[in-house]
Amino acid sequence: MRARSLLLATSLAVGAVVVAQPAYAAGPAIQITKIYYNSYGRTSDTPVTNKKLNGEYVQIKNTTKKAVSLKGWTLRDKQSTTSGHIFKFGAFTLGAGKTVTVRTGKGKNTSANRYWGRSFSLGTFAYIWNNTSDTAYLRNASGTLKDSCAYKSSSKVYSKAC
Repeated sequence: MRARSLLLATSLAVGAVVVAQPAYAAGPAIQITKIYYNSYGRTSDTPVTNKKLNGEYVQIKNTTKKAVSLKGWTLRDKQSTTSGHIFKFGAFTLGAGKTVTVRTGKGKNTSANRYWGRSFSLGTFAYIWNNTSDTAYLRNASGTLKDSCAYKSSSKVYSKAC
């Protein structure tokens, strides 16, 4: 009888822990949380500058309680096989609960910002994320898809929370 009561109490305690799990625990450990595309309106309206390129970005968050190495991970767009739009992380560790922003243009890499290194020259389209619609894919160093985020543009919203 005592063993049955102890088992019931243990089951109830374990059940309470499972119920108390946060909702985000079901998502990927490393996830795309935001894409900001069409950073300064239509590309043809204004000259492309590094500031405008860096206004286009993707945010990636580590939802775990441990730092995760992103060395060899890739971020790419839907047409990456034809466009070559593939960002590859070098030696980089994303801290527990931290977010890194991957910006399209050039800049100095930090723990909060990484730079794709794209620049505009005549005849070269420098932006990564299409203004009408696109999909971002995040893969680990083995090539396994870890997260993705798709969007379709509206006339006044130029970002997508994933």
